[in-house]
Amino acid sequence: MGDFHQTGVITTLHRLGKPNLEQLEKELEETLLYRPIALVLPCLYSELEGQALPRIVDELAQVRYLREIVVGLGRAGKEEFLRAKAFFAPLPQAPLLLWNDGPRIQALYQLLEERGISAGPDGKGRSAWMTFGYVLARGQSDVIALHDCDILTYHRELLARLCYPVANPRLAFEFAKGYYSRVTDRLHGRAVRLLVVPLIRALQRILDQQPFLTYLDSFRYPLAGEFSMIADLARVNRIPSDWGLEVGVLAQVYRNCAVGRVCQVDLADTYEHKHQALSATDPSKGLTRMAIDITKSILRTLAEEGTVLSDGLLKTLPITYIRTARDMLSRYQNDAYINGLVYDQHQEGQAVEAFAKAIQLAIEGFLADPLGVPLIPNWNRVLAAIPDFLTRLREAVDADNA
Repeated sequence: MGDFHQTGVITTLHRLGKPNLEQLEKELEETLLYRPIALVLPCLYSELEGQALPRIVDELAQVRYLREIVVGLGRAGKEEFLRAKAFFAPLPQAPLLLWNDGPRIQALYQLLEERGISAGPDGKGRSAWMTFGYVLARGQSDVIALHDCDILTYHRELLARLCYPVANPRLAFEFAKGYYSRVTDRLHGRAVRLLVVPLIRALQRILDQQPFLTYLDSFRYPLAGEFSMIADLARVNRIPSDWGLEVGVLAQVYRNCAVGRVCQVDLADTYEHKHQALSATDPSKGLTRMAIDITKSILRTLAEEGTVLSDGLLKTLPITYIRTARDMLSRYQNDAYINGLVYDQHQEGQAVEAFAKAIQLAIEGFLADPLGVPLIPNWNRVLAAIPDFLTRLREAVDADNA
């Protein structure tokens, strides 16, 4: 059962009582005429052959309140692109595919590089950013929602709850972040439980009252891949092209949106997707790489806010993190025991040790190059340099889908 407790500085929209999907969808359909919604789906071609995406397509086939669906397709050759078009074709929303590896889109990426505006390396961040640009180029939607394509427990109620806070004008939110419980027979979500939460709270212990940290600590699942926003935020936000994407998006929202216009919404009773390996011995892979990118993103945002990150502070951070994380371990252990869940104390401790090393690597990288965290320019900057870029983008995607 959900609670109704409000914590932190942002509004929490809980999942209370019985599901009200029919009512949510009815109200969203009524808003379609004056606040249309676009759904963005960044995915890899390999996900078409997995278990999650076919289920997602079956659920989306029952949704009637979306103006458009745009799929940001990655790691796909020409034959894979054509198969992907056929895969999504049955959807009533007539999805359009942005083929990231196609020659037309690749030419646009090259144009950006030539003009000194890099969209970063291939990845979810770049795909989402370019897909946002296409939605802006079409000019048909006022709200943009995004969710991952590997959700094994997907139900269309998740999408309705994600869109509702921004699409319904009675709520007056400009950005909504999803959250959920990551539990099966054990606690999941290691990157949130054992990295992000203790890292933020360690920084709070060192820096005392820092508004950005208070804001970030208000999110129950800051690494959730699901959010909705007004289209104007897609125009002005910069986002990381690395694995710090989710935290980077929250940082940009903090910068460009009033906190009172930000909320988090409980999306589902259960949420299951693929799990990343820890990769404790290889900082270029898995959760270790994610931990490095997330830590760099947080440190850069603090620096942008004017926080002085001295050598002494940064040397103290990994030690304070370990102490804070170990205190959290006992909380998770007790929570698991009272609910009859499996809890491997050794594995949890190994994860904390791996994340502490990742934090140290992130600090070293940040000190070596404080500006090195890659942020994709916002769309206003792109249009200032290449005024007709969105027109070129719309023509490229339309030609690919013709």
